[in-house]
Parts: sequence; C-alpha cells; structure tokens
Amino acid sequence: MAEITAQMVKELRAATGSGIMDCKRVLAEADGDMDNAIDLLRKKGLAKAAKRAGRSTSEGIIYSYIHTGAKLGVLLEVNCESDFVAKTEDFEKFAKDIAMHIAAANPAGLVPEDVDQSVIEKEREIYRAQMLEEGKPENIIDKIVDGKVEKFYKEVCLLSQQYIKDPQKTVEDVLKETIGKIGENIQIKRFARFQIGE
Repeated sequence: MAEITAQMVKELRAATGSGIMDCKRVLAEADGDMDNAIDLLRKKGLAKAAKRAGRSTSEGIIYSYIHTGAKLGVLLEVNCESDFVAKTEDFEKFAKDIAMHIAAANPAGLVPEDVDQSVIEKEREIYRAQMLEEGKPENIIDKIVDGKVEKFYKEVCLLSQQYIKDPQKTVEDVLKETIGKIGENIQIKRFARFQIGE
C-alpha cells in the first residue's frame, strides 16, 4: 500500500478540483497512482451526475460572451439547483467555457429536436443525391442517409459536439463532469449566438 502524502493530494486537487477527502480516498483506492486516481474521480463524478439528473434546476445565470473585436457574441442560460452554486467561480467558469465553445463551434441547437427540420430535409436530399451519384444500390441508400444524418446531428447539436478545449470529450461529458465536481444538477437551458453580417 503506497503512502498517500499531502503533496499527492494537493496535486490531485489541482488537477481535478475535487475535495480533499475525495482525493485522499481515490488515491488510497488507486494505490497512489495519479492517473488511475483521476480516472476514478471522473467515474465517481459521472455516477453523481447521473443521480442528480432528475433534480430541479430553478436557479442559475445568464452569461454573456463578446468575442474580441465585438463582431461575435453569445448569450447563454445555465441553470443549477441553488443560488449559492450559481455564484461560485466553478459554475461561472463552466458557463464561460460553454459560451466560448458556442462562439467557436456555432451549434444549430442544444439537441436534435432543436435543429430546424428544413435543414435536416435538405441534408437528406444532398446525402441521397451523393449516394445515387456513387451508384449505391437503392435498397441501402436510406440506411446510409440515416447514418449520415446521425453524424450531422453530432456535429451541429451542442451537447454532442466535440468540446473545443478537449476534443476527446463532448460538451455533454464536460457538463456531467461539472455536475460531479459541483455536486448539483446543472442544465444548459438555451443559447443565442449573434454575429455581424450573419
């Protein structure tokens, strides 16, 4: 059994933002292995997030982000369970990071249901024409088109987009990690992105 030092706990806290006791516990569980401890904390955070998913989020903030040059801006509503959490640095940092992601990635909606149906129909037509052009058999074209539409949703829906600060994660992964870290249910409620000339 590896000795868990105060320095190890401090490093893990700096890397994850988790509480002292949680860091001590997972370091002991991981036998002092820092990478394993980080993985354990992430798993525990995701488990906490799943438990909190149904809880009411009636507090929160409206966050505004104006990109350098004032030609692009985002308004974002992020909700949480308590006014106390809404005022924390971690919660505000999360809102800022998501607003910056929206500015950069230009999502069409939060989830597939938010994407304008006419956009989806147009994409379907384009994919279908591509498949016909490539000489794909008629009986498999619809399945291929459905697969391409699913991929399109992942690219244009905020929660399923690759997170700009860490493409190994989706925005939803970052949301769940933040729920685990903060200890309250958090919801990205809505957003609007404004750009000069658009």
